[in-house]
Amino acid sequence: MNAIATPSAEQAQQDIVEEFAFFGDWTERYQYLIDLGKQLPPFPEELKTEDYRVHGCQSMVWLVPSGSADKLHFQAASDSAIVSGLIALVLRVYSDRPAREIVATEPRFIEAIGLAKHLSPTRSNGLAAMLAKLKAYAAATLAG
Repeated sequence: MNAIATPSAEQAQQDIVEEFAFFGDWTERYQYLIDLGKQLPPFPEELKTEDYRVHGCQSMVWLVPSGSADKLHFQAASDSAIVSGLIALVLRVYSDRPAREIVATEPRFIEAIGLAKHLSPTRSNGLAAMLAKLKAYAAATLAG
């Protein structure tokens, strides 16, 4: 283990699974997702451009990468409360990590907390599009 206090992507996923296990039903889980979305840092209006837009999402989603292959940081925002919560989870697992770890990490928390069964097909497609774009950014930094 390295000395950095940040948990690995795998540990972040495990933490998410444990947090969602506290909630008895999906009404509570959706509320928790919405609350997580409200805690996202403010997203600069000037970054809400077509270049950063994630296509494939029913709602508007923007994903902005920064950093290098050693440590990639992502900012993201959505006009949907639930999708903002999904963004918060995705950023916990994937942001501020080495590009290699981002590319190698499968988003197993989605299945583990039951999200796959409880998202509408359009939200599932949007989540998949967001993850694909995030991993593509990471792969691009590795390619140099």
